[in-house]
Amino acid sequence: MDKSKRSFRRRLPPIESGDRIDYRNMNLISRFISEQGKILSRRVNRLTLKQQRSITIAIKQARILSLLPFLNNEKQFERIESTDIATGLRTRTK
Repeated sequence: MDKSKRSFRRRLPPIESGDRIDYRNMNLISRFISEQGKILSRRVNRLTLKQQRSITIAIKQARILSLLPFLNNEKQFERIESTDIATGLRTRTK
């Protein structure tokens, strides 16, 4: 099949020209972070190299300023709370 005859749907870019990539723009930044808090790859984000670099810098700045967590691991916090409750019950019995 010829390359010119292939039909494909062109995906829309995730960042429009009017969007400003900045550490304060949390609506934009949160789209490029996974549920665990990791920065998604350029292939997943469908960004240009320049956009991916500026998104990465903005995410890191937001993390340093405590606008974003470094880790988003809610299961770990649930386990810690349940073990604290269990150990608290053991120490109170006299």
